[in-house]
Parts: sequence; C-alpha cells; structure tokens
Amino acid sequence: MEVGSVLQFLEDKTILVIGATGFLAKIFLEKILRVQPNIKKVFLLLRARDAESAAHRLHNEILGKDLFNLLKEKMGTNFEPFISEKLTAVPGDISREELGLKNDLILKEEICNQVDVIVNAAATTRFDERYDIALDQNVFGVKQIINFAKKCSKLKVLVHLSTAYVCGEKGGLILETPYNFKDVPGLDIDAEKRLVCDKLDELQKQGATQKQITIAMKDLGISRAKVYGWPNPYVFTKAIGEMLVEEMKGNLSVVIMRPAIVTSTIKEPFPGWVEGVRTIDSLAVAYGKGNLTCFLGNINGVVDVIPGDIVVNAILVAMVAHADHPSENAIYHLCSSLGNPIRYINLQDYAIRYFTSKPWINKDGKPIKVAKITVFTNMESFRRYLFIHYLIWLKGLELANLAFCKYFERTYQDMNKKIQTVMRLVELYRPYLFFNGIFDDMNTEKLRLAARQGGTETDLFYFDPKVIDWDDYAMNSHLPGIVKYIFK
Repeated sequence: MEVGSVLQFLEDKTILVIGATGFLAKIFLEKILRVQPNIKKVFLLLRARDAESAAHRLHNEILGKDLFNLLKEKMGTNFEPFISEKLTAVPGDISREELGLKNDLILKEEICNQVDVIVNAAATTRFDERYDIALDQNVFGVKQIINFAKKCSKLKVLVHLSTAYVCGEKGGLILETPYNFKDVPGLDIDAEKRLVCDKLDELQKQGATQKQITIAMKDLGISRAKVYGWPNPYVFTKAIGEMLVEEMKGNLSVVIMRPAIVTSTIKEPFPGWVEGVRTIDSLAVAYGKGNLTCFLGNINGVVDVIPGDIVVNAILVAMVAHADHPSENAIYHLCSSLGNPIRYINLQDYAIRYFTSKPWINKDGKPIKVAKITVFTNMESFRRYLFIHYLIWLKGLELANLAFCKYFERTYQDMNKKIQTVMRLVELYRPYLFFNGIFDDMNTEKLRLAARQGGTETDLFYFDPKVIDWDDYAMNSHLPGIVKYIFK
C-alpha cells in the first residue's frame, strides 16, 4: 500500500460529497478548503427542490456554522469569491434514479465527466428511524450512488461512510471484514421494500394519522432488524448498505470507513466543535440538566469513541491510498477500543467533575446540582428501583395534582420528564450499554504505517487514537463543546 502526499493528491481534483449537511461531511469539507485551496471543485449533493433551495441550505446549514470561522478569518474578503468558485450546491435525492439529477442533464454530465472522488456521507442515523426512511436512505440510496458512480468516467475512488456497529451485538474481537448477503439467510431487500409498501397501504386504508403511521413504521423497523439479528433499523440498514457495496462495486475502487461513536473535534479547526446530540452526548446533556439520576449498563464496559477530525483525516488518507487501486478488503475501523480504550466509568467521572465545577443554569437562573448516577447491571433491578423511587411517587403526585387543582403540576411534570428521559435513553442504547466487542483496526494500523513511510503530512492528517489524552479531551474540549453547541 502506498499513500504519499494528501495535499498533492487534492490539488486540482473534483470531489462529489453526498450528504453534505452531515456532521462528518462538514468537517471533511472545511478541512479540504482550508488546507488545499487549490482544489478544483467540490459538488455538494443536497436534498432540495431546486438550485435556490440547495444554495440556501449550503449557506445556512453548512457555511453558516462556527466550524467555518477559521477559514473565514484566513480568507478574509476573499471568502465569498473563493466559495463561489470552489463549491457548487447540487439539488438531488439519493433515493431517486440518477440521484435526482435527471431534470438537469447538463449538470449531471458535468459531474459525471469531471468528478475524481465521491464521498458518500448520506444516511439517516436515528436508532429508531422509520423503516421506510431507513431503507430509502441507507439501502436503496447506496444502490443509486453505486450506479451513478459507474457512470463517472474519471472516478478514482468512492468512499462509503458506514459505522463500526454494523456488527450488531457481536462480542469479542470484531474484524475489518466485509458483509455479504449470503451471510444473512432469507434477506431480500426488494421483499423488505414490498413489506413496507404493503404496510403503508394498509395504514392509509385504515385512515391512520401521520403520528400513527410514524409509530407503526418505527415498530416495523425494530422488528425487522431483530428478525435478522440487529438491534435497530439504523445499524441493520447500514449493514445492508455495505452488502450492496460489496455486491455491486465491480471494478470500482471503493473504501468503506467504519467509525465507532463519533464525538467532537479534538484539534481542527478548533477543539470541541460538535453538532446535534450524538449518541453518548445525549447522556451528558440529560445528566447536566439534572434529568439522569439512574441508568442501566456495564459501568466498567469499554465505550468506543473517536473525535470527528480524526475520522476525517483517516478518510482523506484512505482516499489517497486507494485512488485507482481497487482492493478486496479496503475496510477501516476508526475506533479507540483496542489501542486507547475508555470506559463508561471514566465518562461518568468526567461528567460529575465537569458539571459540579461548571453547573448548567436552569430557566430560573439557578445552577443544577448533579450527583453520582446509580447504575444497574440488569433490567429487573433497574425497573424495581424506578418503581420504588419514582413511579409510586409519580402516581401519588398525579392524584394529588388532580385533588388540589394542579398545585403540584410543575413537580409532577419535572419527575415525569426525568422518568421518560431515562426510559427513552435506556431503550435506545441498551444494546450498546452491555456491548462487549472490541474493534480490531489492523487495516487502519497498516494505513497509518504506510502514511508515515510514504511522505504523507501526518502532522496535518493525524488519525492515531493512541495519542488522545481522554481526561484532557473530555474536560477541556468535548464537554465544553457540548455545553456551547448543544445545550440550548
């Protein structure tokens, strides 16, 4: 494997980024524009009605973020002309044929004739996503992207962003190996699509409300995922997406990147940038706001987290390594559990220390006091604790509230909110709170070695989790970032 200079590779290249409003896609775009201004062009495929709507999304949902402040300072008055020259917002839809570009043949031909690299960052990442949406985005969207990529005459490499948790609930050492349809007996994506369509027709004939349809589609997604051995529709459909990539790629050079739990930036463009409540961050938010006092899980279990800029650097190096070099197993785990593990008990310690010294201020202007969370190792003891300490009192408050003309309404609502928050988080994350897998990163280690030996700018494109000081990162970057960008 040879890598070489990432900066030289990017010079005068044209890249198509699909799913450009996503967290990692934004970091990827900012990094390229900042370190290699001689990039030729970046097409950004955005879900939008028309060019005007796509341009609006580009400026509001991407360039309007604090993430791009350093680039704006660096470019000064040249920022707007630079962006106009380098970026093209493309209205499209990955669930449609030709990525929704059939109505603009000129733009479609321009992309097909010019693009050197495609980065597919499009996906729905909700654990409890509607099954119809998850299938369209994470499965049939991949099919459309592969078909489109095969029409790009200059394409050197396609990067497909997946997740390490396509492994489902497997334990032990999880290898960087591909998934194939033959490994999942009975799985037929067209049959799954028909199942969804039939269920939607049935619900519409019954006069179901939009809320009822959403609930039914979410329930269907969870049930279908569990039928085939995955805990939720997100990781199930992402696994199918990988299977499609393997089945359809043919002679394309394709790289599959599997990050674990992606967290805020550790270094670039500045520490702590994060967007949206990202998996374990929902626990930190709930805890800091005083809504998480007990939980379920293995407190000594390893939690695999990886900062977003480290993931993006690995994507860029892998992209260069596999340009015009198809490989049977270009799959990379971007994880920390093997080389630099961190445990849930560490996360608990960081949260207690941080929110004790810098408490969140509630709507009344008062600091929220936090305490050590009571953690249970099985569902039975967890439910018993909830019943004794919360549900009995909640029922009593409900009756008292009715008797005293809603005098206890605020207390009742606060307690009910805490219970609902805990139960929702437990239901969503239970498969991962007892997860005992460790992600092997042998391929990624080989990539790091090739980068060091091949003249890659490793100081600029760093992606070794072993150098992370978790205490410093959590206390001085990640948790402050959550407070700044998520606590609202």
